[in-house]
Amino acid sequence: MDFSLLAVIGCAARATMAGMPETVFITGGTGYVGRALIPLLVARGHRVIALVRPGSAGRVPAGAETVEGNALDSRTFAVRARTATVLVQLVGTPHPAPWKAAEFVRVDEASLRASVDAVAGTGIHFVYLSVAHPAPSMKAYVATRIRCEEYLAASGLRRTILRPWYVLGPGHRWPYVLLPFYKLAAQVPGVRAGALRLGLVTLREMALALVNAVENASDDAVIDVPGIRRAGGAR
Repeated sequence: MDFSLLAVIGCAARATMAGMPETVFITGGTGYVGRALIPLLVARGHRVIALVRPGSAGRVPAGAETVEGNALDSRTFAVRARTATVLVQLVGTPHPAPWKAAEFVRVDEASLRASVDAVAGTGIHFVYLSVAHPAPSMKAYVATRIRCEEYLAASGLRRTILRPWYVLGPGHRWPYVLLPFYKLAAQVPGVRAGALRLGLVTLREMALALVNAVENASDDAVIDVPGIRRAGGAR
């Protein structure tokens, strides 16, 4: 009996049960959500490669590798991105507001297209942080994110799309005052669905939901606010 072969098979089985570490390429790793996500991925044994602007490597949490490039130009990072097993797209306009419509197109949409183009034709699992919709406000922002989702879907890449509405955390706390209204609306049949779809999630819930998406590849999954809360509370 070839015991060396049995040992290899045993190691492979244990790795499959435990979940193999991923190589995760992240755009937007120095941003609000990225800085919360990277330490969690590193702690779970994943290799993390963060795309950064020149001179911004020092803002990336410890444990991640960095590659300098332009998130709006796939040619500057495609080679490194294609070494990954998962790409997490987090680039977006900080503090979205109705008067930032041009920025949504110039930054959010252009960066998504660049990331998709960078890994098109590969088996990479693409995790995209989008936004909840339909929604009664932020119409330009929502429209941009819908176009991004459509572009990603057309690429044929395996993908998981997460759709939060607002992520509560440092510097993003004002909607806490709305929590009683959300709880009340969730009890009213006529508005319950909208209250749940456009609910609030915490930064930790969001980061943990992204970890769950990284570790559970899908061909076409959409995770809404209730799903983000479930994934974020499961760890």
